[in-house]
Amino acid sequence: MTTSDKPSAQDNQPVIRVKGLVNQFGSTVVHDNLDLTLKRGEILGVVGGSGTGKSVLLRSIVGLKRPNGGTIEVLGTTLNELSEQQRSQIERRFGVLFQRGALFSSLNLQENIALPLIEHAKLPREDAEHLARVKLSLVGLPPQAALQFPESLSGGMIKRAALARALALDPDILFLDEPTAGLDPIGAAAFDQLLVTLRDALGFSVFLVTHDLDTLYAACDRVAVLSQKHVLVVDTIDKVSETDDEWIQDYFHGPRGRAAQEAHTTSSTNANVQE
Repeated sequence: MTTSDKPSAQDNQPVIRVKGLVNQFGSTVVHDNLDLTLKRGEILGVVGGSGTGKSVLLRSIVGLKRPNGGTIEVLGTTLNELSEQQRSQIERRFGVLFQRGALFSSLNLQENIALPLIEHAKLPREDAEHLARVKLSLVGLPPQAALQFPESLSGGMIKRAALARALALDPDILFLDEPTAGLDPIGAAAFDQLLVTLRDALGFSVFLVTHDLDTLYAACDRVAVLSQKHVLVVDTIDKVSETDDEWIQDYFHGPRGRAAQEAHTTSSTNANVQE
C-alpha cells in the first residue's frame, strides 16, 4: 500500500464528497443514503459484490448518470447546483478511463489523445499532437506507438494509451473503471506501478473501481466496500480486511486474497532490503 506525500493539512481535504446518494432503476434501488469521500492525492479503491453499483457510483460522479437523490460535491462545488456550462467546466478537470479503453478505432493513438486537446483546450492540431506524444511517453509507450491504431495494440498498450488520453487535460481527479481487467499478471502489475508513479509525480487523486486484489494491495491508500446499498466500510486495506462481514471475509481471506496479501508482503520486504 502506498501513501502519497502531502505537504499541508489542506491537502487532506476531500476532492469528492458524496452525501446521501440515491440511485435507482425503476423499482430497483442500487444506492440508498450512500456517503463517501475521496481525499486529495489519494488512490481510493472501490470494491463490492456484483450488483452493488460500483460503476453506477462512478458514472454518477462524472455526470453520466443523474442520481435520484443526495448531493455530490467535487472540488468544493456541489454539482447539482451548477448550470450545464458550469458543470462542463468542472468535468474538464476529470480524466476517465473506461474498462475497455474506449479509444476511437479510426484514429491512431496520437489522434485519439490530441482530440480532447483540440476540442476542449482549443489547441491547434500541431500543438495538440505534440502534447499527445508527450502523454504517450509519460505512460511508457515508445515514440512509434503514436501512429499505431488501437486494433494493432496489445491489451496492455491499449490501457496505457487510454490512460494517456485520460491525462490529456492534466486532470485533478482520475476515474478508472476496472483498469487491469483483461491484462496478464505482469501487465497488470506494471499498470499498478505506473499509476502510483504518476500519482506521486503529478499529484492527482484517483477514484478506482476494481475487483483486482493485487491492485488494492499495490496501489490503493484506502478501500471502500459497497454493500447493502451503501458504503459498508472505508479504511486502509488492513483494517477493511478485518471487518466482520461475510463477503469481506470471503473476498480478502479466500485463496486469491491470501495470495495477493502474501505477494504484497514479499514485495514490500524485498523493497526494504534493497533500501
